[in-house]
Amino acid sequence: MSDTALLSVRNLSVEFTSGERCIKAVKSLSFDIHKNQTLAIVGESGSGKSVSALSILRLLPYPVARHPSGEIFFQGKDLLKSSDRQMRAIRGERISMIFQEPMTSLNPLHSIERQIGETLLLHKGLTGIQARKRIIELLELVGIPQASERLGYYPHQLSGGQKQRVMIAMALANEPDLLIADEPTTALDVTVQKQVLELLKSLQARLGMAILLITHDLNIVRHYADRVLVMQHGNQIEDGDCEQLFHSPQHAYTRQLIDADPTGSPQPVAADAAILLQTQELNVWFSQKKNFMGKTLSWFKAAQDITLSLRAGETLGIVGESGSGKTTIGLALLKLISSHGEIHFNQQLISPMNQHQFRPLRREIQIVFQDPFGSLSPRMSIAEIIGEGLDIHRVGNKESREQAIIDVLKEVELDPECRHRYPHEFSGGQRQRIAIARALVLQPKLIVLDEPTSALDRTVQCQVVKLLQSLQNKYQISYLFISHDLAVVKALSHRIIVLKSGRVVEQGEASQIFNHPKEPYTRELIDAAFFYESKALANNELVNTTS
Repeated sequence: MSDTALLSVRNLSVEFTSGERCIKAVKSLSFDIHKNQTLAIVGESGSGKSVSALSILRLLPYPVARHPSGEIFFQGKDLLKSSDRQMRAIRGERISMIFQEPMTSLNPLHSIERQIGETLLLHKGLTGIQARKRIIELLELVGIPQASERLGYYPHQLSGGQKQRVMIAMALANEPDLLIADEPTTALDVTVQKQVLELLKSLQARLGMAILLITHDLNIVRHYADRVLVMQHGNQIEDGDCEQLFHSPQHAYTRQLIDADPTGSPQPVAADAAILLQTQELNVWFSQKKNFMGKTLSWFKAAQDITLSLRAGETLGIVGESGSGKTTIGLALLKLISSHGEIHFNQQLISPMNQHQFRPLRREIQIVFQDPFGSLSPRMSIAEIIGEGLDIHRVGNKESREQAIIDVLKEVELDPECRHRYPHEFSGGQRQRIAIARALVLQPKLIVLDEPTSALDRTVQCQVVKLLQSLQNKYQISYLFISHDLAVVKALSHRIIVLKSGRVVEQGEASQIFNHPKEPYTRELIDAAFFYESKALANNELVNTTS
């Protein structure tokens, strides 16, 4: 153990047992984290990053999980030998964690105020006005607009990015000595991502807080980490100083991660391609306040006067900050929420259809949701999840359905043998690939992709982008691509719509939007999205010039 380290991990191994089966998730991992230092753990999905972090706080499902070897010292105390009472005093007070999936980490039955207030009450004893003042301060720190008005909101009333910000506020509430950030910016749009990371950096400088950062975005790692540890299949591949590792990686796998960025552009759409989807003045309003008679007094206008069109074989990217209405539009097009205005699909007016009339068309319009864990039933096997649509729409016989499930798992690069397992047995990135397979298996004409790559590491993102491109070229599938990752949007989209506060700010060809944006808001999004790439390029040029 290092005398100066805040946290020392030595020869940590993690195994999961199921009957006679044993999975070695982490093998002899060792590292130190010092006060005011940021250590980033990177690697592909399933490499053992999150399992290692959860071991520190002893949050793994014991006794299914066990540590055949290893020690974890925090300020001189071995956490693996600490009592449950001692660990409860440390969790949330001395060591906090931002989890990867905010929807499953937040209690759907409790308001935002109550959930953040709980950790303040348990560790600080704050209640009433003092607690509310601190909660509002935390929500404002992480960029929640109109924080005082959102205290009574429940998780389902917030966008994916806003839920992640609430998780960050909870983790920072007691100003911990060590913050474990497991994909802290996965669900955040590019502008808020930069704000949150700068916030963590400023708090670190002020409090001397150490940060264990787990992420698949190496551009973030390069800009914010002091040291980097690379993992693959549970093994510690390489670790060292951040700049040194990026300039001269010692392992081929590290170079593969560094070079992995979505590139290329979609093939041009045929000139005579028919319009598959079209909307005219689409509006989605939510009741915000009612009187005692139930009459609505005020409305939240989530989407206003949205007019768009999408051709066969085309990808329309929808970008904008969290809460701008991106997902709302996707759900309205799928008739999963009520809307007003005209929606035409494949030359049919679908907006006035009821659910029974629309059901046959659901085979042709599929969706990949933002939160893969929340959208996959924990009680169904992977084969049942993927095959459910085939059963509902009565596609083929039992044997052909089984073969279709095997084929689509191969397409998303998952072992078909895993189809008998359940969602909780997969990493976040693997669950997202299962969600994509479920949408692809019916070979639809339109897929609404709601942040489909946000939970995936960069190497898998590149694979998924190539997969989506090849499927589009092969089957002429149209995509409505909702994302805050503009690098992926740029690689996939033919045209782009920019949203802000439920309204279309700008739309046009992808090349025109990225190279010559007309609106300041569009320029702000693009600058924030490619900030880290520009910084890295400038650093490389400086190094080359100096050399």
